Amino acid sequence: MSNAEDLGTGTRQPVSELVNDTPQMSRKETLRSLVGVLASFFAAMLATTIVSIALPTIMDSLGGTQTDFNWVLTAALLANAASTPLWGKIADLFDKKRMLQLGIVIFVIGSLLAGFAINIPMLMAARVVQGVGMGGLTAMGMAVIGTVIAPRERGRYSGYFGGVMAAATAGGPLLGGLIVDSPLGWRWTFWFGVPIALLSMVLIHKTLHIHHTPRRVHIDWFGALLVTASVSVLLIWVSYVGKPGFYEWNSWQTYLMTGSAVLMIALLIYVEGRVPEPVIPLKIIATRTTSLAILASIAIGVGMFGSGAFLGQYFQIAREASPTLAGVMTLPMIAGNLFGSVFSGQMITRFGRWKIYLVIGAILNIGALSLLGTMESHTGYWIIAIGMFFNGVGMGFMMQNLVLAVQNTVKVTDIGTASSSVAFFRSVGGAAGVAVLGAVLSDKVGVLVTQALASAHLISPDGGGAVAAGSSLDLTAMPEPVRMLVREAFGNATGVVFMFSAAVAVVALACILAIKEVPLRRSN
Repeated sequence: MSNAEDLGTGTRQPVSELVNDTPQMSRKETLRSLVGVLASFFAAMLATTIVSIALPTIMDSLGGTQTDFNWVLTAALLANAASTPLWGKIADLFDKKRMLQLGIVIFVIGSLLAGFAINIPMLMAARVVQGVGMGGLTAMGMAVIGTVIAPRERGRYSGYFGGVMAAATAGGPLLGGLIVDSPLGWRWTFWFGVPIALLSMVLIHKTLHIHHTPRRVHIDWFGALLVTASVSVLLIWVSYVGKPGFYEWNSWQTYLMTGSAVLMIALLIYVEGRVPEPVIPLKIIATRTTSLAILASIAIGVGMFGSGAFLGQYFQIAREASPTLAGVMTLPMIAGNLFGSVFSGQMITRFGRWKIYLVIGAILNIGALSLLGTMESHTGYWIIAIGMFFNGVGMGFMMQNLVLAVQNTVKVTDIGTASSSVAFFRSVGGAAGVAVLGAVLSDKVGVLVTQALASAHLISPDGGGAVAAGSSLDLTAMPEPVRMLVREAFGNATGVVFMFSAAVAVVALACILAIKEVPLRRSN
């Protein structure tokens, strides 16, 4: 067949214009090549989960605050989000295999630097480099899958990605806890993924064979700069507004930062509509399925990254669990994620229906987050475990299958860009979620600590510096009575984070219900 139908327009275009990278592998070779891709994806996911459980110890060691805690997570998520659209465009323009290997190199450099960090600013800078590499591994991995596997078969392989994600999420907290509690120390939580990433590079070099047809390259550097700057300004504003020693909600700093972000977003929309190769292609993300999937992904990102970040912190601070025990206590969420990812992937491949799993996942997510929103410092663990399990199942039903729905509706030459757009906005949602939820948690802890200290007649009723003290995570420097009050306040405040996430998850359900189910293509 010399022509192929351009999905969404009904026009016919030569195959040579539709296919950029084409697979030259048998099914067996495809499975072998995916081992290396999945290994790189595992290293990227592990970089987030293994560190999250170690962050309370890191903050204690480097003298960090709750805001520093948020930004060590947010720096990597923001760099991941800002670089993902650029990686996605590169995936459509250059050899995907070489670009995936480049992402691995950047990730390894960032991981090594993070492990050598001697203070919070150095750690944040290293996390930015690591996040750029993570963006490459995520975007390129999805682009490779979208190139070599037909949409109807992709559900099974998306299930493999979901299984790897669940394994990384499960093994990460447990490994992180074991490493922190061992003589190796917290620095090895950053270095652990380096040999895995290097091994994946070797496997990809030996097994992945994709023929690349060069085409004219136009990199939208200005668009990438506007994306990064606008998102960064908003997250910085959210992280520090209303904090003692910074700026108030009604202040010139607030108006300057929010106003400049709005102007940059408006300029971004203007630029992206006129450049030949936009980093965020408006024509693709404006389609019904992609736009709704993006909105749902933003909402999902808030709950996904927030759950992983704040549950480990809750167990260690409020429940006084060791890092290892805190990792073990999060296993119900991981078991649910693994089940949801693998089960939905297999069922989608067998029957070709995918929307039902998105709807069920969104409903489970809302219910589970609402249940977690009721927890306090002394809530029974079995209640939290039930909430974590069904939250994991809901995430497993939704994350990879939203990407699958988008990949099924675009040309193969746009798969990298479309997939990375969904991943970009999910990471933005996660970064914004960690920043906003962290700020809400910090404020709530400060208020509760002030009330507790005033009730114990340890401070005057106006609070003094208790609010600032409540945001500190350097617990070893606190007197024992204050430390116990902070732990209690932290446990009672954490539920607010999940109740807020549940409200945002309703948006994901509304978007998913509005998506029109399109039968999965059996070929590219």
